[in-house]
Amino acid sequence: MADTITMTEEIKAETKVEEEIPDRIALTFKDQNILITGGTGFLGKVITEKFLRCLTNTKQIYMLVRPKKGKDPKHRLEEIFNSSLFEQVKQQRGLSELQKAVTVVNGDVSLPGLGISSEDRKMLCEKINIVYHAAATVRFDELLKRAVLLNTRGTKQMLELAKEMKNLKLFAHISTAYCHLEEKILGEKPYPPPADPHKIIKCVEWMDDDVVEAMTDKILGDIPNTYAFTKALSEGLVEESMPHIPSIILRPSIVIPIWKEPIPGWTDNINGPTGLLIGAGKGVIRTMHCNENGYADYVPVDIAVNAILACTWNFVYLKDYEKRVYNLTSSNEFKVSWAEIIARGRKITEKVPLNGVVWYPGGSMKKSRFIHNICVLFFHMIPAYFIDGLIFLAGYKPIMCRVQRRIQKGFEVFEYYANNQWDFENTNIADVRNQFNRLEYETYQLHGDDMDIDAYFETCIRAARMYILNEPPETLPAARRHLRIMYWVDVFTKILFFIFLIYMLASWSKSFRALLIGCWSLATRALSH
Repeated sequence: MADTITMTEEIKAETKVEEEIPDRIALTFKDQNILITGGTGFLGKVITEKFLRCLTNTKQIYMLVRPKKGKDPKHRLEEIFNSSLFEQVKQQRGLSELQKAVTVVNGDVSLPGLGISSEDRKMLCEKINIVYHAAATVRFDELLKRAVLLNTRGTKQMLELAKEMKNLKLFAHISTAYCHLEEKILGEKPYPPPADPHKIIKCVEWMDDDVVEAMTDKILGDIPNTYAFTKALSEGLVEESMPHIPSIILRPSIVIPIWKEPIPGWTDNINGPTGLLIGAGKGVIRTMHCNENGYADYVPVDIAVNAILACTWNFVYLKDYEKRVYNLTSSNEFKVSWAEIIARGRKITEKVPLNGVVWYPGGSMKKSRFIHNICVLFFHMIPAYFIDGLIFLAGYKPIMCRVQRRIQKGFEVFEYYANNQWDFENTNIADVRNQFNRLEYETYQLHGDDMDIDAYFETCIRAARMYILNEPPETLPAARRHLRIMYWVDVFTKILFFIFLIYMLASWSKSFRALLIGCWSLATRALSH
């Protein structure tokens, strides 16, 4: 009996200790007004959801949102809240409470003055404590003028607004780990911009679009795309601001679908490995020019959001003003090669096939660009024209050639990154993680100790079927039947192709025909004995 009482007391003591562990990250945001730009983007949606679900003591969230496709900002926010990402938090708090917790500010980062009214500007300057500037075009092939106006001038204008904010505690600029591509090992420090951002902004403002485009290659120099160029310029502006406002630079690497919460595998785009797996799973990507032993750096979006919150806590709550640049990366702990991604993806798409695959998933990576180009011709373009011909004869609109053109455009970006290698220092975020207490370590996970890569990839494919391709789970049995049919179509096509190849060689070459006859004779003799 005494033992039972002692055990009960120990359990109560442990429970009391658990209750006494503070969530210092939640305390950081208590009664704070937060401004988010880019809140309608992938990362921005997940940041907003995390605040609404886990940081309910935040005073108010303000989102700078522009009208788009005839929809006003409030309607766009309603659409976001109606997405599956917010189902869990809607059940917890109710839709009406979410709508009260978020205030939409009508504006556009690419416009002069951010496109906001003088009343809204005054209100933001009076109220905002923390700014997350995530608005940017993430298109690698974006026209230079638009990329500069949105990514670089937009950042400049946001910094000017931040300087007017009377109660600002932090301006966090969401950059990218892939913006200083000349650095093969990216440190956690500012780097000189590739050009004077102020001069670039002035140039594109007064130049006509066609003049800017004619000069794009010269302006970019060795930088492969407008995204990396304008992001590097933006970092230069943020570095300039550091003596004047409390600002930091956050560099997430390739942001990929949710790992754990609130919906494992959820995404709203097909960037990164998800797009590769979908393309390969549908049978439309069968060759890639790529160093199969190379690897890229990925970070699940929920981990990236946790890192953003942790960096805020480190600056605002712990007052660590020395750390101004954070690389939010994972390759120091996880290195998944391109070959591994394809191998794992092939196994998963056989287990969880996609609907309506146009060919049995296959293909490989090629180190030789010449061989890759030959394979593109035979396995991408010729089949695309053939299938489009059949679709046209059936009375439908051809699509495969258009798909292949988009894939080819994507290859132009992919090949640069897939055939070069970068590594990243991330000691700053590791130091922050080491200061977590047990509650913070679990609530704001920044480690991958329990990561099962195969299970995560499978979750991503299942989620992509549902949320990107609109293929519900009940369609899986039909997808598996179709995949089995395409397997045998693939086998018979290969057999027929080799028979045709042998026939053509035999028709053109007497020596090859004699060799075939000799081999046949030897085979029949061996079988007769």
